[in-house]
Amino acid sequence: MIPTPVSTRRRRMRWRAAIVALVLAVCSTLLVGGVATAADDYTQSVTSLNATQAQIAFTPTTAALYVDVHYIVTGQGQQNFRMDLSGGTWRKTVSSLSSGSVIDYWFTYEKSGPQYDTPHFTYTHGGTTTPPQTVATPTFSPAGGNYTSAQTVTISTSTAGSTIRYTVDGSTPTASSTLYSGPISVPTTRTINAIGIKSGLTNSAVGSASYTIGSVPTGCTTQPDVPNFGPNTRIFDPGMSAASIQAQLDTDFNNQKDTLTAQMANRRVAHLFKPGAYSVHDDVGYYTSVAGLGQNPGDVVINGAITVDAFNASDQGVALQNFWRSAENMAVNPIGGSDRWAVAQAAPFRRMDIRGNLQLYPASYGFASGGYIADTKVSGETASISQQQWYTRDSNLGSWAGGVWNMVFSGTPGAPATTFPNPPETTLATTPVSRDVPYLYIDSAGKYRVFTPSLRTNASGASWANGSTPGTSIPMSQFYVVKAGDTASSINSALTAGCNLFFTPGVYHLNQTLNVTRANTVVLGIGYPTLIPDGGVNAMQVADVDGVRIKGLLFDAGTTNSAALLTVGPSGSSAGHAANPTTLQDVFFRIGGSIAGHATTSLVVNSNNVIIDHIWAWRADHGNAGTWGWTQATADTGLLVNGNNVLATGLFVEHYQKSQVIWNGQGGKTIFFQNEMPYDVPNQASWNRPGGKAGYPAYKVGDNVTSHEAWGLGSYNFFNVNPSVSAYNAFEVPNNANVRFHSLCTVSLNYQGVITHVINDTGAVTPPGTVPVNVVSYP
Repeated sequence: MIPTPVSTRRRRMRWRAAIVALVLAVCSTLLVGGVATAADDYTQSVTSLNATQAQIAFTPTTAALYVDVHYIVTGQGQQNFRMDLSGGTWRKTVSSLSSGSVIDYWFTYEKSGPQYDTPHFTYTHGGTTTPPQTVATPTFSPAGGNYTSAQTVTISTSTAGSTIRYTVDGSTPTASSTLYSGPISVPTTRTINAIGIKSGLTNSAVGSASYTIGSVPTGCTTQPDVPNFGPNTRIFDPGMSAASIQAQLDTDFNNQKDTLTAQMANRRVAHLFKPGAYSVHDDVGYYTSVAGLGQNPGDVVINGAITVDAFNASDQGVALQNFWRSAENMAVNPIGGSDRWAVAQAAPFRRMDIRGNLQLYPASYGFASGGYIADTKVSGETASISQQQWYTRDSNLGSWAGGVWNMVFSGTPGAPATTFPNPPETTLATTPVSRDVPYLYIDSAGKYRVFTPSLRTNASGASWANGSTPGTSIPMSQFYVVKAGDTASSINSALTAGCNLFFTPGVYHLNQTLNVTRANTVVLGIGYPTLIPDGGVNAMQVADVDGVRIKGLLFDAGTTNSAALLTVGPSGSSAGHAANPTTLQDVFFRIGGSIAGHATTSLVVNSNNVIIDHIWAWRADHGNAGTWGWTQATADTGLLVNGNNVLATGLFVEHYQKSQVIWNGQGGKTIFFQNEMPYDVPNQASWNRPGGKAGYPAYKVGDNVTSHEAWGLGSYNFFNVNPSVSAYNAFEVPNNANVRFHSLCTVSLNYQGVITHVINDTGAVTPPGTVPVNVVSYP
């Protein structure tokens, strides 16, 4: 921890509740998750009870602690139920059926600790259970890409007798969309989306192709498929000795370890492991990315550990500042049966296969400040214990233990049921829309490629749980590799030439805005490459186009105020991108801490259908001397959403000087929100809203919004500069039946000031003792 008054108080404020967490932690050590064995060990059936009811039955060969059934009746909304046990068989009755009603159903069941998902089955009421049949996804000729002139595009599906419906405006096609009857003219840049339909079969997945009409970029033809990744990227081969690999890992860790000296330093590093097995232990320090170079997590196996802990004496046993580090795309056979990932914000754990237990708390049982898991399998127990908040998406867990304030899950078999606020756990059966991150891998010829996973709707479980992740592969010859010495001009030239960008570990000053204008551009970073705008420019702007993917960047505000650090879509953007949205993943923002930075807003989203998947927007509450404070580091808002149908999964926004999040777009959704209000408000008068109401809400939904929904939100205050300061509420939303919030809490940390209400005028004032005030649902 940084030895400043703020960080010292921050450390103290969490120890009171740590006593409770310690009790939970001791209890949890008695629970050990099992190792997955076989999953295909059950019988299932559907029986017609009468003209309107059918009973689904599931009989496991090994007694199960629970069985959940998920079903969809004739294309209606998905239902999820815990089945009833009788005589060794689990049952669920489905009602309101009619002759010919089709039930698409599948099961999630426990076996000796781990949890399994079955394939889908179908049942026609009055008929019999049959394997599911789905129309083949449409394909396009020519394929999407860059062309010098207009194209004539044909669409086909391999399912005989099916019809095709399509759109050309970026929207998702339905049965009422334009019927495909012959080749389509594509005179200008656009995206075609199509589905296949056949009576009696399930509609196909959406097929998509984007066409850029104009000059064909030529600049990327000179990029190598085996590039130079710069001096800060370590690439390990299984043929290297374990001792030499371990020595490099230890050297990097010692450089990146110390909270006092490394947290705001400029060193950046990436550890990349080629496919194979390694007997090493990688302790992960600041600004370090650890990743496997296989196409799937099991291609790289670490027989050892990938570890984050409260490493330093100055940490005093807590992990509240274990920021900016990541692990991705590996399997771990952990030493002693458990891997430890005790982190705070901006520390994603993605595409990991943990063949044992996962511990998300320090060995000391001290506090950690919240984190993020996605597309991951843990065969044993995942224990959060002293983690204050956590979000897990599209993963498979053997079991889960612990929770302090706000633990949220979506699309995660093995997650606990919703019990908020006691325990404080909120679970969604699926994630509405998601797409795993683009990632670097090596193909069978030894060439580097970037894999871009496909879009998922109503996802549950890791994308690779039953085989390789669906998606497409891009050769590195289509990427410009950004290294030390590159400038904004050279990077923009590569973008203009049609290149994707691959940022290597480093710090990059920008004297002009980086402009991403081409649909489906991939901007991928490893080792926390840091972009600093100079002279008040915006760091990066994305056009209102389909399918841009930005992953793994840290935007650090410069000393001259920027209007925004990252903007997606110009003001007034109106195109639909539902079939191929822009995704922002592991994208982090910092105002102050390292340098005295200034930016009015960190992230502005004007485009529709954008997926914001794990960001941390942070105005510093500590850091290098002179770089943080009410006037030294200024920023109004972390996230401003003007686009419609934007989804945030894993939203961390802290310490901004007005509302942390302002959401003006219609149809928005947030799954998990973690926030601390600004610590350093000098006095009440300087922080009151126009009109005089005390303080700014952390999460503000615009007054004209008529549809919005959010799950699992926590906002905390610690007004240590002036404890007399208060905020009227943490969440402010229109009173509308279609604006719905679930599982909210507020906390006064160490009782430094108060929040008077949770949402609008609902919820009590925060009490002493770092005790949460909870609202289960609103309205």
